[in-house]
Amino acid sequence: MKLVEDASTYRNPIIDADVPDPDAIRVGDRFYLVASSFHRAPGLPIFASDDLVNWTRISYALERNEPAAWFALPRHGGGVWAPSIRHHDGTFFVVYPDPDQGIFVVTAEDPAGPWSPPRLLLVGLGLIDPCPLWDEDGSTYLVHGWARSRSGRKNVLTVVPVDERLSETRGVAVDVIDGARLDGFTTLEGPKFYQRDGEYWIFAPAGGVATGFQAVFRAASPYGPYEHRIVLEQGDTSVNGPHQGAWVDDGEGGDWFLHFQDRGVYGRVLHLQPMAWGEDGWPVMGQAVAGGPAQPVLEYPSLHGAPQGMRTLARSDDFADGIPSANWQWEADPDPDAVVLRDHDAWTERALTLRGSADGGNVRTLSRVLSQPLPGQPSSSRVDIELVSGRPGDRAGIAVLGYTYVWAGVRIGADGPEAVVAVRERDDQEERVLLRVPVTAARAVVALDVDADARVRVALTAGGGRIDIDPQFQAIEGHWVGAAVSLFAAGRHGAGEALARFRDFGITMGDA
Repeated sequence: MKLVEDASTYRNPIIDADVPDPDAIRVGDRFYLVASSFHRAPGLPIFASDDLVNWTRISYALERNEPAAWFALPRHGGGVWAPSIRHHDGTFFVVYPDPDQGIFVVTAEDPAGPWSPPRLLLVGLGLIDPCPLWDEDGSTYLVHGWARSRSGRKNVLTVVPVDERLSETRGVAVDVIDGARLDGFTTLEGPKFYQRDGEYWIFAPAGGVATGFQAVFRAASPYGPYEHRIVLEQGDTSVNGPHQGAWVDDGEGGDWFLHFQDRGVYGRVLHLQPMAWGEDGWPVMGQAVAGGPAQPVLEYPSLHGAPQGMRTLARSDDFADGIPSANWQWEADPDPDAVVLRDHDAWTERALTLRGSADGGNVRTLSRVLSQPLPGQPSSSRVDIELVSGRPGDRAGIAVLGYTYVWAGVRIGADGPEAVVAVRERDDQEERVLLRVPVTAARAVVALDVDADARVRVALTAGGGRIDIDPQFQAIEGHWVGAAVSLFAAGRHGAGEALARFRDFGITMGDA
């Protein structure tokens, strides 16, 4: 499908950055969306929109992962998996799984917060992807999937009766759909529970994150038996694995489906599909709405003719208040001692002062690391970095961080401050230093340019000179997340805390 320049037409992905496992609802004339956050904190980002195309982050529903002692270090692949968001009787509910603990619930009267502390609804290993349903008869149910890595089972959806406030179970769990009994279904997960015209509907993907499809199931009872259809597949488009998301009605007679596409290093990016209910009572999505195949649209007229704005999540930050903006997340639970709060009477400079982590030589293991999702289009990140502390081994930098990483910044070497560029690939036992240049002061301005194939180039300015280097590094994704642009400081174990100052973080993007 050819893209056209039309202010009333949106382009997919509507957010070309990591928005894993989205779920969304409409309340009044506004739409709200939640996404997975895994090990990062604050977690459960909440987005709002007036038109389903342009989304603004308005809060985080989870201040930190629990238990705090465990998540004080990065727990890659753990933490918050696919959540759901619902509104019932004046309260917003976000239900999320931690596959190593069970299913939790947080609530708020206002989606902008404050949100309640998490409470544990279901205890168990491998319980994932929960979604509640308050039905027309006054009963409440929860559907969820299973992670074989923790529970030993997968490809099954289970329904549990629960109380109205999602505080406790009210009956026996029942397996309602077994993907092994359905031709072509593997890794059935990510269910979303609905009721329409007295029938029960479960929207659920299968086939794997990067290669699967979206299915819809319906039954006369929440416990089945369910019949099904596949309603969205890649087809002849470039949108691989289009699935796992949310059906929302727009309040004006229209229906839509929000879902993700796994773009690897760029994460699970957000798409919006038109949707309609066919004469036979089943939903159709994407090009099928206009009579075409059941595959994604790449462009479509937007609700209200709304023009499309910025399609990424990373934002510049001048650290005006001496703290990181809400666009950043920590790679572990927030440490109250990580940020040195400024004295407004003595210091008015716009800068972030960060106490560094104890350094084991691997940026992926550091807890005091701030990250923003890598944009899904060419980008350039730039920041002024200064090491305030001066002990040998102290370092501070900016990185493109996934399973592997490249970082550039300053370090205190045996002979004094030096500008450094280093990489760590998956098979490396330690970082490989590509550039080490003595400088008169431990301060540098670093720019990381990332092209459309996620290849990274470095420009480093220190001591009045500029060095451009191609580290021959191509970024890759992290554990269930896309790569990130990250700031960090670190110092040797037992040598005291490193102290670094970051100024004028800027990020600019090309047009995908």
